[in-house]
Amino acid sequence: MYIHEQKDWPQLHWDSKALSSLLADVRHRQGRLLGQMEALGFKLKAEAVLQTLTADVVKSSEIEGEKLDPDAVRSSIARRLGMNVAGLIPSDRNIDGVVEMMLDATRHYAKPLTDERMFGWHACLFPTGRSGMTRINTGKWRDDKTGAMQVVSGRIGRETVHYEAPMADRLEKEMVAFLKWFNKEAELDPVLKAGVAHLWFVTIHPFDDGNGRIARAIADLCLARSEKSSQRFYSMSAQIRQERKNYYDLLEATQKDTTDITPWLKWFLECLGRAIDGAESLLASVMAKARFWEKLDGPSLNERQRSVLNRLLDGFEGKLTTTKWAKLTKSSQDTATRDIQALVKMGVLERSAEGGRSTSYNLKLSK
Repeated sequence: MYIHEQKDWPQLHWDSKALSSLLADVRHRQGRLLGQMEALGFKLKAEAVLQTLTADVVKSSEIEGEKLDPDAVRSSIARRLGMNVAGLIPSDRNIDGVVEMMLDATRHYAKPLTDERMFGWHACLFPTGRSGMTRINTGKWRDDKTGAMQVVSGRIGRETVHYEAPMADRLEKEMVAFLKWFNKEAELDPVLKAGVAHLWFVTIHPFDDGNGRIARAIADLCLARSEKSSQRFYSMSAQIRQERKNYYDLLEATQKDTTDITPWLKWFLECLGRAIDGAESLLASVMAKARFWEKLDGPSLNERQRSVLNRLLDGFEGKLTTTKWAKLTKSSQDTATRDIQALVKMGVLERSAEGGRSTSYNLKLSK
């Protein structure tokens, strides 16, 4: 029996005493992180927000098996936030749509959550009206014309059904109850509400696709409310991506259990705590980046050089070669060589020990 088939659904409940110390600890960590970020200047805070939102969008999609180009996501966010960032690249409408949804959830956290607002989010996620090659209902609830909504894994013919959502004829009633609860002014702490809302929404599974990403956007909206701030300095989605197996295992176990969701909320709070702790590495990265650019305040760099240096500072995968430089900047091999040699002369890059075709370059300035 699934959770939505229980007699007391959707009256979800939990052991408040068992969660109280965890909730207090998370709230303390939130406050401490916000205090640290407030001490930063405007420019550094903006960079921290940009990095956090980029990770949130990229990792939330990765959880569902969709790979987005981090540079294109970063560029899309920077443009929408009106940030003057070096090395911006074009982004397609699929990326722009995901970004629009996330920014609406976090920047307009005080606005009520309505079906029309979520329909807009869903249309942003699937601008072509397709999920892959499959046409889906976009901007409206699913209709189950192709069968029950199931979460499955495995090869065709040997699938494992992990979960089956309520039938489509229940969706209107289910979503009315969810939205009434969500928009009600209640005593429930917004952080705890984020965990409940995430589970409740993804259990209803009201759309043909994109339910996980929208559930995480709803949770982010609640977390923004808990801080009364649209500025995001930690990414719950990035942490969930690291713990994806536990995330799915616990979702499946909870959705096949009673309406006591204490284990789910315990994991959610612990995961959130780890996400907040992870922001310390983000802060260190932002500070290192700021120090790096301060040292380069004098030299005149072109846009290609600034773009690639930012890539290196953000954690470039693999070795930087002239061929990769040319590909990243869409320039010729000769231009790439000139760009790199100029940075070597400035003392910004250094040649690796390998020579010949294996020649690569690393950042030389200390971070």
